[in-house]
Amino acid sequence: MDRRKFLIVLCLLVSVIISTSKVFAAEQKAPDAPKPVKVFIIMGQSNVLGYGHVGPETKKGTLEYCTKKENKYPYLLDEKGGWKAREDVWCVQVTSGSHKGWLGPGFGNKRNFVGIELGFGNIVGDALDEEVLIIKSAVGNRALGWDIMPPSSRTIMPKDHPNQWYQGYQLDAYIKDVHNVLKNIKKYYPSYKGQGHEVAGFVWWQGHKDQSTPGHVLKPPYNISYPDTYEKNMVNLIKDLRKEFKAPKAPFTLATIAFDGDKLSGGGLKVANAQLAVSGEKGKYPEFKGNVKTIDARKYWKGADASPTGAGYHYNHNAGIYLDVGVDLGKAMAELLSKK
Repeated sequence: MDRRKFLIVLCLLVSVIISTSKVFAAEQKAPDAPKPVKVFIIMGQSNVLGYGHVGPETKKGTLEYCTKKENKYPYLLDEKGGWKAREDVWCVQVTSGSHKGWLGPGFGNKRNFVGIELGFGNIVGDALDEEVLIIKSAVGNRALGWDIMPPSSRTIMPKDHPNQWYQGYQLDAYIKDVHNVLKNIKKYYPSYKGQGHEVAGFVWWQGHKDQSTPGHVLKPPYNISYPDTYEKNMVNLIKDLRKEFKAPKAPFTLATIAFDGDKLSGGGLKVANAQLAVSGEKGKYPEFKGNVKTIDARKYWKGADASPTGAGYHYNHNAGIYLDVGVDLGKAMAELLSKK
């Protein structure tokens, strides 16, 4: 073999070796570590627990009627028409109930009920690459003006209140239960791989109990008006929860109460206006710009004639209302996350 041919063959061999080495190195490269789980904390009162009826298909306003008769929310159904579980969004219910699993219908107050978590989780799950963990903590018949009052608003110490049902007693229980999940995450979220977690956002839907104030609270030594103090308490709640969970920049989304839709009046209207006032784009609280958003849920109200029942305080058990409010909250959360 002459020198020229030898050099050509040698160059070809070197090229093959280099290419093979690169392929081998690529194959040996460790896979990217899984990203920390995005945690969303949902709090409120009974309507966060969720009272939307799943069935039957023959009743207006049930989830089955909405999906199978009205062809809404197609992403909730699999190819055979059954309920689809999202295997990237895990839901844990604490405080009232102990249900956990991949997100799908059945995370309401009972297994045949749904709440806002269903719509919210589907939107946020689509918006994020990371796995999502929803922790839902709520109890019915609780007021921001007392039971779930944030620490920064409290003026009465536990020892000064009869029966130890002090200001914020229920909120303290919510916080304790959520911390318990986060400290024992593998127990509550079995597929967790130790990749870490981040409290990525807060969701709030509440206000029914704050439409009026119990008589004894309006008298000394309390003199508290639930509707009139709602806005101040809401501002403090946002700040206190962020501080408590060491998530100072975590977006906060909330929905107004929506009973009777645009006919909402009196104390209820005061509460809704207070909820709208804290929304960042309103400009009233500059520190909330781009990180707090309120959605007006009144447009989703449906009466008894379009719902499974006439129990107004649980939105007539209309699953469509819970889905629509949850979807809007999810869109608001995705919008705020995109601005971080």
